[in-house]
Amino acid sequence: QYQADVSGEVMVALEAARRAGVAETTFSWSLQRALLAQLVAWFDRPDLGIWEMRGEPHFFTHSRAMVWAAFDRGIRAVDDDGLDGDVEVWRTLRDRARADIDARGVHAGGWFTQHFDTDEVDASLLVLPQVGFCAADDPRMKATVARMEQTLMPDGWLLRYRTTGVDGLTGDEHPFLACSFWLVEQYARSGRRAEAIALMQRTTAVANDLGLLSEEYDPVGARQVGNTPQALSHLALVAAADALDATAPAP
Repeated sequence: QYQADVSGEVMVALEAARRAGVAETTFSWSLQRALLAQLVAWFDRPDLGIWEMRGEPHFFTHSRAMVWAAFDRGIRAVDDDGLDGDVEVWRTLRDRARADIDARGVHAGGWFTQHFDTDEVDASLLVLPQVGFCAADDPRMKATVARMEQTLMPDGWLLRYRTTGVDGLTGDEHPFLACSFWLVEQYARSGRRAEAIALMQRTTAVANDLGLLSEEYDPVGARQVGNTPQALSHLALVAAADALDATAPAP
């Protein structure tokens, strides 16, 4: 059920390594092909999303975008690097994944939805521009961010999703710090630099005395919550800093 997210992340990471000049090995390509073969077999299978929801499986938009990303990177490896693979099958399924999202993962109001059977949004949708599915200033992303600001930021911190939806649990949760850093990146790359800087400063200010970040933050109790340190929080922080640096005005 987590194959879509894992495969997409692996393929995106390995593409980045190729672009940085890291040699592709026989082992890594065989791993990628095995992941893609599994995605081919499971293409029409709903899942529980990046957050491992406790409710019924759905076609989560983020998961579908990661399926698109996995096949897209496999196609690039064949087209750009001369590796061998079932590129026509991958191309067909990549295009089907995009068509699925375009047809079923966009609300009439213009925003991407958490999954194909809801009007809710989810912070994981901020990853779509990061993997190249769309541009950060795509009107659908702008509408998605606006919807997040309306429904997922009651205290100025970004929640993963509203727990009253598909999660199957009662109660609320604290803001997830990686999601706020994803929003910093989104703000920076969509022309909202001042808001990106303000959110970056507010989020990094909650680090502990060692400069480490937890999984979540309690804005009421002003304390870190959850797994500490949380690798995803720090990875998202680095990506947010890169986005701010890349979009800085020329001196």
